[in-house]
Amino acid sequence: MVPRALEPAGVVLLDKPAGPSSFKVIAGLRRRTGARTGHAGTLDPFATGLLLVLSGWATKLQPCFVGLDKRYLTDVDLSSTTSTGDPEGEVVERHEAPLPDELDERVAALRGEVELPIPAASAVKIGGERAYRLARRGVEVAMPVRRSHVHVLDVVAYGNSVATLDLRVSSGTYVRAIAAALGGHCRTLRRLEIGPFSVDDADPERMLPPAEALDRLPAEASARAPKDALIRMGRL
Repeated sequence: MVPRALEPAGVVLLDKPAGPSSFKVIAGLRRRTGARTGHAGTLDPFATGLLLVLSGWATKLQPCFVGLDKRYLTDVDLSSTTSTGDPEGEVVERHEAPLPDELDERVAALRGEVELPIPAASAVKIGGERAYRLARRGVEVAMPVRRSHVHVLDVVAYGNSVATLDLRVSSGTYVRAIAAALGGHCRTLRRLEIGPFSVDDADPERMLPPAEALDRLPAEASARAPKDALIRMGRL
């Protein structure tokens, strides 16, 4: 296998459409540049929004970009739950959607530090195998609980059993798990922000220089930059 090029190096902000996997979208950039690529978190096929893609030697900066808080906008159908927590799964249960006051109570209970089961249709490994592969075969497993922090959880609109939620959460938070805790499933999911980066600035033709992208990060994140990357940027 021919090694991927170390140039061009930088960070590209992509606005992923619904349908293709994150890896397919990232592969498109890789074919165009010919450089090695990495990412700072993927999105499910049904989801849209911001992907941070690192190109060339800037992939060494991945530890700086993984772990950033994220902001999402999601439409949650509160009249049913599905096997995957999203529109791609089978309906598991149908029920009456909560009244507005009851929804407010449920939402309030999910702000701050929460512990929620990881969705069965996830890439987490259970006994050495991806959970989503077990789920596809109909194998039921007890999913582990993940602790995360919900900084912001606001109801933007609510009608016809669908609540539009605006969330800002810590890295690793499953929005589908929050939807399930509310008694529903995600109909749509869009990632608006990753740390200081916004989907409004997404441009597949623009590559942020590594130093510029690094300078946007909080100090504790940029401090994770490896020595060889700092040398390339002339900072050591």
